[in-house]
Amino acid sequence: MASTYTTPKSDLATLEAGLDALDTAPAVERVSAGSILLSRVGPPLVAVILVIVAWQAAAASDLKPDYVLPGPMDVWHSIAQMWLDGTLLGYIWTSLSRGALSFAVSVAIGTPLGLLVARVKPVRAAIGPILSGLQSLPSVAWVPAAIIWFGLTDATIYAVVLLGAVPSVANGLVAGVDQIPPLYLRAGRTIGATGINGVRHVLLPAALPGYLAGLKQGWAFSWRSLMAAELIAKSPDLGTGLGQLMENYRTYSDMSGVLATIILILIVGIGIDLLFFSPLERRALRKRGLLAKS
Repeated sequence: MASTYTTPKSDLATLEAGLDALDTAPAVERVSAGSILLSRVGPPLVAVILVIVAWQAAAASDLKPDYVLPGPMDVWHSIAQMWLDGTLLGYIWTSLSRGALSFAVSVAIGTPLGLLVARVKPVRAAIGPILSGLQSLPSVAWVPAAIIWFGLTDATIYAVVLLGAVPSVANGLVAGVDQIPPLYLRAGRTIGATGINGVRHVLLPAALPGYLAGLKQGWAFSWRSLMAAELIAKSPDLGTGLGQLMENYRTYSDMSGVLATIILILIVGIGIDLLFFSPLERRALRKRGLLAKS
């Protein structure tokens, strides 16, 4: 005799309640722009204030002479003097334009190189270890060779920056491609996305988080390599960037100017990250559901 199973009413009620909970999405609480700004700007601002207070305390305690450890106000006066002289923006623009151009060329070279290394096994076996080695090599090591090759010209600076940034961009893309689930690639081939179309519509979008990390690291290497090149490759024909400015202050034993230049270099690096790379990262994560919309 066939037996029947009847679902208890309590189980049905529980199931219906669970389905209702799934269907009813919780209301997303809107956060005001002021709260967002406070949460993002507040902690860094507090950290900067604490650093300045500790710096002032160290300067006031006479741990070092004033000409070795100037206070924050002395450094601020150096920056203000450059602004009043009308030279501050020129120094920043010289370095920033060099860094932006070098980074753009690094992306143009590193992206196809990374794709080749990621997708062609013989190329990975031949070039992969070299890229990793180049990424770990300090960029300043290339400066003497670049000076011998190109002399005291802009080509020397650009060569040093490219040798420092291209491996980072390429390795970042390789890491992103390696993390793509194989199902995505099979699905792309099934719908006919092969060759250039596969790279454009499947490979690069799927590898975007790793690729963005590589771009961000590539910019950091570009900026650091540029400062190293400007510090050593110094000539009146090259113009004065931030690295050359810092070396000039060192020559005159002007510690306030040296620290002022270091702060300017730091501000530019942080500003590029906050204005360019961070929004790109948030947008990519938000599209993948990994970042809640505010």
